[in-house]
Amino acid sequence: MEEVLYNIEIHRNEGNYMGKIYSDIDGVKEFENNRIDRLLRDIIVDMQLALDDEFSTRMTTVDLTEFPDEVK
Repeated sequence: MEEVLYNIEIHRNEGNYMGKIYSDIDGVKEFENNRIDRLLRDIIVDMQLALDDEFSTRMTTVDLTEFPDEVK
C-alpha cells in the first residue's frame, strides 16, 4: 500500500529559499533560509522528528498480544 507522507514545495525569492511541507501529521509548515542546503536540512530534520513521534505513538498503541512470538 502506498501512502503520501509529505508534499514539499520549494521556491526561490530574492536570494532566499522558502520551503513548505504539507502532511496529515503536522499540517503545513514553512521554512526559510538563504542557503538551499540549510533549508533542506531544516525540512529533513523536521520530517524525521515528526515521523519518529508518529511511529513511536503508533507502536505504543499496538496491542502486543497480536505478536505473541515476538514478545518475550
